[in-house]
Amino acid sequence: MASSVWSGHLTFGLISMPVRLFSGARSSGISFNMLHRTDLQRVKQQYYCPADNQVVERSEIVKGYEFRKDEYIVVEPEEIKKIEPRTAKTMEILEFVKAGDVDPVYFESSYYLVPEEAGRRPYALLSAALEETQFVAIAQITMHNREYTVFLRPHSGGMMLHTMYYAEEVRQLEEFGRPDVELKPAELKVAHQLIEALAGDWDPEKYHDTFQDNLKKLIETKLEGGKVVEIDRPKPLAPVVDLMAALKESLALAEKKPAVRSSLAAAEESKKRTRKRA
Repeated sequence: MASSVWSGHLTFGLISMPVRLFSGARSSGISFNMLHRTDLQRVKQQYYCPADNQVVERSEIVKGYEFRKDEYIVVEPEEIKKIEPRTAKTMEILEFVKAGDVDPVYFESSYYLVPEEAGRRPYALLSAALEETQFVAIAQITMHNREYTVFLRPHSGGMMLHTMYYAEEVRQLEEFGRPDVELKPAELKVAHQLIEALAGDWDPEKYHDTFQDNLKKLIETKLEGGKVVEIDRPKPLAPVVDLMAALKESLALAEKKPAVRSSLAAAEESKKRTRKRA
């Protein structure tokens, strides 16, 4: 079983349940090592102290906060432990809000929230209540040397936890917003038709990182002694002069694609069946 990233108690009202957090998603991709070009040996990263003109071992390194230019106070790990808030081991639900009221711009990382044996019944109760009321729970938790505001939502019979950015961490852009232009009703109508023509069911397995796929092919080609061929990329489209004409042309192209999309869907379904058999 995967190792948990946090364990403690989830509380709301007078109800408390022991739970664990497991990472729900993480980025993945091809990684490269840094090599010395002349002999292809891996290079090592070292910490260097210019005052002593020497390389410093990790055991000699401490954390310091710069309170004034080139002046620091040292903060020891034991001192940080002493000031951890109660949310270090107890995740307290502060309130419940409607799921649709939470703007996705605040979402950060995702985790599976799993109950310990003693917490299964209250966990099931909270999960079912959230699903039926369409609310999410807002709570606070301390991990990775910071206190997060999080929200809990029902998912596939269980609950997911999502850490959130604080309001001061979400940047505001003054020039952001809908441009002050007049849209014609006919343009909106065709735009709606275009959206409907390209509409599909949400299935994350349909989407892939083609750049990572191309990197794998590049590595395989080099291992086999082949030549790396540049991929054809579409040329940038010219700025739209006649918006309505471009919409109608886009709609005409989209209406020709259902057969292509259905064949792609069939291919994806075939892949799923193959994986299940394996």
